[in-house]
Amino acid sequence: MAASLALTSPEVAGMSKGVFDRIENHLRERYIEAGRFPGTQLLVYRRGHLVHNSSLGFADLERKVPVKDDTIYRIYSMTKPITSIAFMMLVEEGRVALDEPVHKYIPEWKNLGVFQAGVWPAFLTRQPSRPMQIVDLLRHTSGLTYGFQQRGNVDAAYRELKIGEVEKAGTLQSMIADLGKIPLEFSPGEAWNYSVSTDVIGYLIGLISGKPFEEFLQERIFDPLEMNDTGFFVAPEKADRLAACYSASPQGAMTFHATDRKGGLTLQDDPVTSSFLAPPSFISGGGGLCSTSADYLTFCRALLNGGELDGIRLIGPKTLDLMTSNHLPGGKTLPELSRSLFSEAAYHGIGFGLGFSVTLDPAQTLIAGSRGEYAWGGAATTSFWIDPAEELIAIFMTQVLPSTATPIRRELRTMIYSAIADSNI
Repeated sequence: MAASLALTSPEVAGMSKGVFDRIENHLRERYIEAGRFPGTQLLVYRRGHLVHNSSLGFADLERKVPVKDDTIYRIYSMTKPITSIAFMMLVEEGRVALDEPVHKYIPEWKNLGVFQAGVWPAFLTRQPSRPMQIVDLLRHTSGLTYGFQQRGNVDAAYRELKIGEVEKAGTLQSMIADLGKIPLEFSPGEAWNYSVSTDVIGYLIGLISGKPFEEFLQERIFDPLEMNDTGFFVAPEKADRLAACYSASPQGAMTFHATDRKGGLTLQDDPVTSSFLAPPSFISGGGGLCSTSADYLTFCRALLNGGELDGIRLIGPKTLDLMTSNHLPGGKTLPELSRSLFSEAAYHGIGFGLGFSVTLDPAQTLIAGSRGEYAWGGAATTSFWIDPAEELIAIFMTQVLPSTATPIRRELRTMIYSAIADSNI
C-alpha cells in the first residue's frame, strides 16, 4: 500500500521543500560523508500525502549496494508497537483483560519474588506488593529487565541465560521458563524499566489466540495491510535487499551506552551471512522483525487513521486512544519512574502508553512537537513518530548500533517540525 504512494510537493500539505532539502544535505554531509551512517532513508507523510522520500548512501558499504526504496532493515524494537497492537486486538475481542494477573496465563510465575540479594542461581527475594498484571507488560512496569542494562545481579542473570539478547537464542517457551527462575527487579507498578516485557506479550498472543505468534501477526496485520516485506526473517528471494548492520564501536561491540565514538563504522551483521536470513527459533515480539520504510508507513497510516486503512481495521479508535494515553502510575513521566540506563525515548516531558512513548509536554522535551505524539525506535537507530494533531508521520531508517551513538532523532524532529508552514494547532 505505502509503496504505491506517489510523492507529493510538500507545499500541498503545508510544508516547506526548502527545509527538506536542508534535511537531506544535513544527513549527507553530517552523517554519511562523515562516516557516521552508511546510508539513510527518511519518509515524511502529512495530511494524506507522502511529502518527502529520500534514500541516501549505501545499504552495504562493503559491496557498495545503494539504499533503495525497498531496502529491508532490522527494525528491532520498532517491533514492539506492532506486537502491542496485535495484543490489543485480543483485548477488543474479550479474550483477555489488561488488569488480569499474568500468572493466570503463566502459572509458574505466580510466586515470582523481588530481588533482595544474591547472584545467579541463588537469590534472596521478597514478596511483591501486588501481582504482575497484563498492563505492566505493555507499559514496562512489570519488574522485568534487559541484560544490557548492566545495573546489577538480575541483569547479569539475564545475560547468563541469554535472555533478550540481539542475537536471539532459545524459544519463547524457554524464555518464559528461564524468567520464572529469576527475581523481578522491583514490585510491579513501582517503576518503569525497559525490558523483555513485549516478548512476553508475544508469547501470550500465541497462547491466547491458539496459533503461533508469528502466524497471528501475518494473518491479522501483515497480510491484510499488504505489508509483504515485514517478517521475522528475510526470504531467499529478498536476501539481496537486506541492509548490512554496523556498530559505532571500533570493536564492533553491541553496547547500549553512549560514548564518544573513535574511528569509523564496524560491520556488525553481514547481510550475506545474517541470522535474519533464516526463520529464528526465538520469535521476538520485542525486537525480531525486519521491514521496509514503506511497510512501516502503511502500519503508521493505519494508526494515524484511527486504527483503519483502506477498509482494513486493526483496532478501534477508542482502543488506540487508550494505547496512546499515558499509563504510568500516578500520571507520572519517565524521569520520575524510570530505572533504565537505556531506552529508545528521551525522558523529559515523556510518558508511556501501551507500546509507545507519549509526549505529554513538548516544552519539557526542549524539542518542537505536539502533545499526544506517540513514537518509538529500534536499537539500530531506526525510529518513527506519529503526530495526530498535525496529521504527521515520520519514519527514519539506517542500520547503526546503538541508537544512543548520535543525536539524529532529536535533530530530525527539530528539522521536520521546522518544515511545517501551515500548522493545525
